[in-house]
Formats: sequence, structure tokens, C-alpha cells
Amino acid sequence: MGDSPGSKWTPREAELLAVTLELLRQHGYDRLTVEAVATHAKASKATMYRRWPSKGDLVVAAVTEGTRGSVVPPNTGSLRGDLLEFGCAVSRQCCEHASTMRAVLNEMSHDPALSEAMQSEFVHQRKQALAAVFAAAIERVGGPDVIREALASPGRAAPAKST
Repeated sequence: MGDSPGSKWTPREAELLAVTLELLRQHGYDRLTVEAVATHAKASKATMYRRWPSKGDLVVAAVTEGTRGSVVPPNTGSLRGDLLEFGCAVSRQCCEHASTMRAVLNEMSHDPALSEAMQSEFVHQRKQALAAVFAAAIERVGGPDVIREALASPGRAAPAKST
């Protein structure tokens, strides 16, 4: 939908989410308001609330979209390479969005709805990406037993799948 591959947002929605992330980074969760995002992005409050009924919904969408690049399953040709690349991407996103994540994690401890939304969107997105990494590895090497063997003895490379 949006300009960026894999985005479920229109370009305008992606812009609103980027503004949300920036204001969240600057002011924290407590001082962020949907109205401030609308004003900063030159959007109407009605537009904002129509798409995201609450501040929590807006923040979850913004954090999930803003860190989406870290959940693109890599394909380096090996499970080890894929996991290292995935971990590096997650680490880069954590460094880039540290203050934002800190604000959201703090608020999650007080807001069960936000916590549930982050679990169902943000965490689920990462679980799906890791599942894709493991599925690709299983396809490459021929089954979960080979994966278990390779993980048990990291010094040895797993045999290539015979065709």
C-alpha cells in the first residue's frame, strides 16, 4: 500500500506514523497527544481518530511501522548467517529507537491494553520473521533434525540438502 515494500499503510498514513514516532521520541508517551500529532502533521483530528481510535493504537502502529525494517527475514544462505543478520538488524533498530521503546515499555507496565496491543502487533511481527528464517533453513537443509544437529555442534556446518 505505502511506498515502502511490506508496508500496510498509505504514504500519508506512513507520514503520520513517522510524525508520531518523532514526537514520541521528543516528548515521551505521557506527553504525546493525538492532537499534537495531527497539528504537527497538518491533519485533522477526525482523520487521526478514524484511523487510530486511541493514542495506544497510534503508538503501536507507529512503533511497529517504524521498526519494520528489522523484521525483514534475511536470506544469507545459512541459518547462522540469517540469525546473525536478524540480530544485527534488531540491535540497530533498538539503538535507533531506544528512547521511544523505553517510553512505550514503561507505559506498557501501566496500561494492559497497550501491552496486549504491543504483544499482538510488535512481538507477533518479530515471531513471524523468525519463523520465516527457520522455515527457510529447514527448506535449505532438509528438515528440523539437521537444524537441531547443526545447533548442537556450531563448529560444523550442516550438510546441504540433496536434490
